[in-house]
Amino acid sequence: MNPSERLIRVSLWLAAFLASAAVWWPAPANAARIKEVASIQGVRTNQLVGYGLVVGLDGTGDQTTSAPFTTQSLTALLQQMGVTVPLGTNMQLKNVAAVMVTAQLPAFAQPGQSIDVNVSSLANAKSLRGGTLIATPLKGADGQIYALAQGNLIVGGAGASAGGSKVQINHLSAGRIPEGATVERAVPTPLNQGDYLQLDLNVTDFATASEVVRAINGRMGTNVAQALDGRAIRVRMPESPDARVAFMGEIENLNIAAASPAAKVVINARTGSVVMNQAVTLAACAVAHGSLAVTINSTPQVSQPNPLSKGGQTVVTEKAEITITQQAGSLIQMPAGVKLADVVKALNSLGATPQDLLAILQAMKSAGALTAELEVI
Repeated sequence: MNPSERLIRVSLWLAAFLASAAVWWPAPANAARIKEVASIQGVRTNQLVGYGLVVGLDGTGDQTTSAPFTTQSLTALLQQMGVTVPLGTNMQLKNVAAVMVTAQLPAFAQPGQSIDVNVSSLANAKSLRGGTLIATPLKGADGQIYALAQGNLIVGGAGASAGGSKVQINHLSAGRIPEGATVERAVPTPLNQGDYLQLDLNVTDFATASEVVRAINGRMGTNVAQALDGRAIRVRMPESPDARVAFMGEIENLNIAAASPAAKVVINARTGSVVMNQAVTLAACAVAHGSLAVTINSTPQVSQPNPLSKGGQTVVTEKAEITITQQAGSLIQMPAGVKLADVVKALNSLGATPQDLLAILQAMKSAGALTAELEVI
């Protein structure tokens, strides 16, 4: 066998080995990257807000009689431009609307970059469609100006009215200006400050914190990361800023074995929605479920006075009938379930509505049959 044939045979054998390894050496279950379970403390977005005016509306602006601050704002704006409005002038504005402008300032945003802004009506403007936002300073929680917003609004809706009839599609009193604000000030971040950075887990979990520390120390060296508690992890950083960026980029992409979540049932009391994760288990129990219906019927009755009576009046009274119906609830034995499918099957056997299921789950939790945390939103 010549060297070229031997090289080809070795390459084919290696390719077959790698292909089979994908089958008998699968990726770890519930694997996640550190960037998906944790964030860097201090590296976050910041909320900005400002008050401004939208002009150029087609008669759909604020009614100044019930929104006097629109007139005051326009008067102050005109004074800044050298236009003096005589006192007592009754300004009937229909093309101007007072608005609140909000934006998200991303981490590491630098002066000169553009960010999107949302514009929402403050008063009784019928529509902001076709309007233009006048230059509006956007401030942070510290009162400093971090961006300046201006531009034409995009409103994802339409409407028309005539003769007392009105047709409207989507929402007309709010809009958006893509890249409508220019960043004027940068927010300092702790990336290049001090010798350590802190990673904060999205959810408090000691197992996940230990797994993150193990992954970082296994890749970057011993004692680089240290868990402070079940949520905070301190990481020792390189000295140079360029090395810190590469260091954090490598750390964020490290794979860890995500810990199983705690058993939890989330209940929305307003909509009746019930959501549970796969860790929820059910102990053997017995549940009786019945429904109660209350029916009220009201029938109007007319009472006439006697023909020879004096001063009698016809009186309309109502006769109410109240009926209470309660269906029998048989006692249903529910077997223990250690899988989510078993729990769902057992709860479906009750035949309860989502609203009834809220009370049943709370009662099962109190009886110790439901091993999960109940959260009502």
